[in-house]
Amino acid sequence: MMKVVLAGLGVAGFGMYKKLIGKGGLSVAVAEPDAAMKSKLEGHDTPFYLSFEEALQVEKPDFVVNVTPPMVHTAINNRAFDLRLPVLCEKPISFDYGESQQVVERAMREGIPFMIAENYRRFPYVRKLKALLDEGIIGQMTTIDVQFYRYHHTERKYTVSLLDDIAVHHLDMIRYLTGCEGARIFARNYNPIGSWSSEPADINLHFFLELDGGITVGYTGSITSRGPSTEWGADWRIEGTEGVVQVTGKQFAVYRKDGSEPVVYSDFSGLRVTDTLTEFLNSLEEGRESESSGRDYLKTQALVHYANESSLSGRVADIVLPKW
Repeated sequence: MMKVVLAGLGVAGFGMYKKLIGKGGLSVAVAEPDAAMKSKLEGHDTPFYLSFEEALQVEKPDFVVNVTPPMVHTAINNRAFDLRLPVLCEKPISFDYGESQQVVERAMREGIPFMIAENYRRFPYVRKLKALLDEGIIGQMTTIDVQFYRYHHTERKYTVSLLDDIAVHHLDMIRYLTGCEGARIFARNYNPIGSWSSEPADINLHFFLELDGGITVGYTGSITSRGPSTEWGADWRIEGTEGVVQVTGKQFAVYRKDGSEPVVYSDFSGLRVTDTLTEFLNSLEEGRESESSGRDYLKTQALVHYANESSLSGRVADIVLPKW
């Protein structure tokens, strides 16, 4: 039986805890500095530690799951790496892009498995859409339009940012669906008139992204929008040389330029899709690099970094990706 220390028992941490104990074949211990969080474990005989270091020393885990606040990620990851422990980490690697690069570089240099728990690309409808796009169902992709609208009044221990908190998932989906990397981006983060936040915050986001394969992407997003909401995965219109895909909610329709009847895809019950935890465990068992490994996910964080740089400068930013 593999032993795991779960670092962090906030909202996301407790969600991961339920996945871990429901997995079977795992011995789970929790490290959380807020003693009040222990009440979440009532009814479970789960070791609880206020100190991550103590949890490591006593439990001697086989791997670590890091669901601490973003500003704590690097300290937890590096301490796990000190003991050569594989890590499944909640996004982001770090809010500081340079620090993210250092963490990934260390994991690669020392041969330590390191994966980011990016889940949007694992939605069943996204996996099916990816397979069809790869088959050429609309020919060569040319342009993409993404729209995301929700009223998401949230509080963080850091500045609220649609880009950092949510649009990062959409940027990862862009990379996943196209198989291309970012080349240039022009972005604008801002807090609009009438926003629910009176504090400095980036509640709305617009960007224009050029990918290295020539595909262009336009994005509009808001977390202070009233009225009908999109799903968390956003609505998409993907144009191709032979047709278009319209993604609405958790289903999509394919329109071919030959004028044939559109085909709607809405039932994905027969599709076998694994979650991030299963992918991480499978990669360890199979001795392979995980999907959304730190090395790969850093390219998604690069898009976030250069979008922020563009917004601050008011200019188009050229995207420089890691050489690995």
